[in-house]
Amino acid sequence: MTGKLVILSGPSGAGKSTIVSYLRKIADLNLGFSVSATTRAKRENETNGKEYFFLTIDEFKSRIEDNEFIEWEEVYPGLYYGTLKSEINKLVITGNNLIFDVDAVGGTNIKRQYKENALSIFIQPPSLEVLEERLKKRNTESEENIAKRVKKSKLELTYSRRFDKVIINDNLDTAQKEAEKLVREFLLK
Repeated sequence: MTGKLVILSGPSGAGKSTIVSYLRKIADLNLGFSVSATTRAKRENETNGKEYFFLTIDEFKSRIEDNEFIEWEEVYPGLYYGTLKSEINKLVITGNNLIFDVDAVGGTNIKRQYKENALSIFIQPPSLEVLEERLKKRNTESEENIAKRVKKSKLELTYSRRFDKVIINDNLDTAQKEAEKLVREFLLK
């Protein structure tokens, strides 16, 4: 393995995708992005292969059977997310570092497999109330889906102790700078 892995996890709405986007723009960090696979519907502003690989449930299950995932999870009934081994291999072998934007279960699974070659950072919201407000401001989810995400967030927050570092995202600029500092220190080791 040539490159290193940086894993950002946390509940939906915690700010992990925004922080990943910030880190990816810092050229000297040399961070390739691991595109996850999902069975969820593509949103209006998303492109297959860029934000996610959008698969049918049958395609996803077939890839599970073929052992193509480093990690996967049925996050909600019929809604799968996972990380394809091919995504890791194509970037890391070329010497790139790789950044992941995955849920807490996926993050702990990747860390367990790559150990000291991976830095796991849990992005935590200041409170569940703030998290719920962030999800509502997105205007991408129904009230029912927001309620499901908030309920799942309670469980995900219990995973934070399994991560190398925890960043409480109560101020985005501060959280981004803290993440950058942690990633730089890890990559220079």
